[in-house]
Amino acid sequence: MSSATDHRALPRSDRTRFPWRFLLHGLRPVSRGLVGRRYEVHVHGADLVPASGPVIFAANHVGVMDGPLLAMFAPRPVHALTKVEMFRGPVGRFLLFSGQIPLDRFRSDPGAVKACLRVLRDGATMGIFPEGQRGTGELERFHRGAAYFALVSGAPVVPVVFFGTRDPGGTSGSLPHRGARIDIVLGAPYTVPAAPWPRTKEQVEHTSMLLREHLLVHLDHAKALTGRTLPGPLPAGDSDPDPATGVTDQGAP
Repeated sequence: MSSATDHRALPRSDRTRFPWRFLLHGLRPVSRGLVGRRYEVHVHGADLVPASGPVIFAANHVGVMDGPLLAMFAPRPVHALTKVEMFRGPVGRFLLFSGQIPLDRFRSDPGAVKACLRVLRDGATMGIFPEGQRGTGELERFHRGAAYFALVSGAPVVPVVFFGTRDPGGTSGSLPHRGARIDIVLGAPYTVPAAPWPRTKEQVEHTSMLLREHLLVHLDHAKALTGRTLPGPLPAGDSDPDPATGVTDQGAP
């Protein structure tokens, strides 16, 4: 557990409440059981996740089930950054009470940043999808958030790869067919030293490139381990608007 001094470090998180979590903890066994009645879910590498202390789960993003499955099946409860558009109506209330963190992807969102830092500084875990939008899951674009949180907190980043959460040719909002096998492959943590305030853009970009390379290596390992491939691109015209920022094979724009 971090001290109050950590919460007063910049950006400050001492005035930010810890996300709701009673549904996150209480419903995990029930949710796993319900999902297990429809899909064959296999979790690999759970022993690689630190049993205590802050952790950042950084996952590829293939389908709509990725976030819920991370919350249900990760070895530890996860507070995942979730696009703010999902926090509407009953679904939005459920996400809030299950500890998920709303994120506005198109403008600076200090509230989301401080909520994530509150989680990490209290020794819990957060989840992030560096690709931003659902797609191939091949990590072609890697947004800078995972690197930023790693640099601020010093928390290890655990790579996560999802297979089977979207059928080939399926839309971004589609569910896999009943009985589908879903593989969740966790990898070795990647740690960067915490950087004091202020963190520079160059630091974050360099760390993002290193993290992306680590996740790409893990993606290749996950494919070899499971013998699986990703579902390919979304159907033409099916895209979720997302900022054209982050690290790619061409570097950091």
